[in-house]
Amino acid sequence: MESKTIAAVLTAAAGSVLVAMYANAKLAVRREHKAVIRAERDGNGPDIFFISDIHRRRVSRKLIQEAGGPFDAVVIGGDLAEGGVPESRIRRNIRRLSALGPLYYVWGNNDREVGEGLIRSAIADSGGTVLDNESAELMAGPVRWMLVGTDDTTSFNVDVDRAFRNVRQGDVVIFVSHSPTVFDMLGHRDPEVRMAGHTHGGQIRLGRFGMLEKGRFRSDNGKVVLVSNGYGTSLVPLRLGAPAEYHVIRLRAQKKQSNGEL
Repeated sequence: MESKTIAAVLTAAAGSVLVAMYANAKLAVRREHKAVIRAERDGNGPDIFFISDIHRRRVSRKLIQEAGGPFDAVVIGGDLAEGGVPESRIRRNIRRLSALGPLYYVWGNNDREVGEGLIRSAIADSGGTVLDNESAELMAGPVRWMLVGTDDTTSFNVDVDRAFRNVRQGDVVIFVSHSPTVFDMLGHRDPEVRMAGHTHGGQIRLGRFGMLEKGRFRSDNGKVVLVSNGYGTSLVPLRLGAPAEYHVIRLRAQKKQSNGEL
C-alpha cells in the first residue's frame, strides 16, 4: 500500500512539473538592455528589437503591444520556423514583427525546412531584408551604425568577408548570426555588438546544468555580447530554468579616450 502511495505521489509530482514546464514555454520575458559603445565620436544609437528561435510558436499581439517601439531595427535571429509550420503562421508572425520597425532576418539551421523561397518571399512581402552575408546601414550621422549578418553554419555558406565588405573604418558594427559559434569565425574583426540565439539557453535546465549555455547579456568596456534563450522551443514544448525571452537593446556611442577607454 505504501509503495502505491509513493508511486502516486511521484506521478502527481512529475505531472505537476510537466504542466509547469509547458506553461513556462508559453510565456516570454521582455529583456531591456542599455549599453554605451566605444566609437570615434559621440552619437545617438539605434533602438533594436531582437527575437530568435520562434520555431512553431505564434508571435502574440500581447508581445507586440508590450515590446514598445517603434524601433530602428527589428532583428529576427534565425529559426523563424521549422518543418511543418504553416505558411500562414510564418507570414502572420513576420507581419506582426514588421509593425515594430524595419525588419532584418538571418537564417537559422531549421528555416530552410519550410523552403527558402517561402522565407524570402514572406520577408520581402513585409518590406524586410535578408542578411545572408550582407549588411545594412541603420543610422548615419556623426557615427554610422551598420547591421551585419551571415548565413547559418548549416548552409556551409558563411562568408564573413562578404558580410563585412561595405563596412568602413569608424563604423559601429552590430553583428548578428543565428549561432554564437560564428563569433569564433570573425577573425580579426571585432564588432562592437554581437547577437545570436540558437542555444535556447539549454531549454530545460536543472539549476546550473543544461545541455547548452544559458542565455546572457554582457556589456563590458564598450562592447556588447547577447545570446538569447529564444522565444520558441524545439523537440518538446517545454522549458525549465531558461525562460523564453525577447530583447530591447538601446545603444548610444561615446567617444573613445586617447587610451582607448570610455
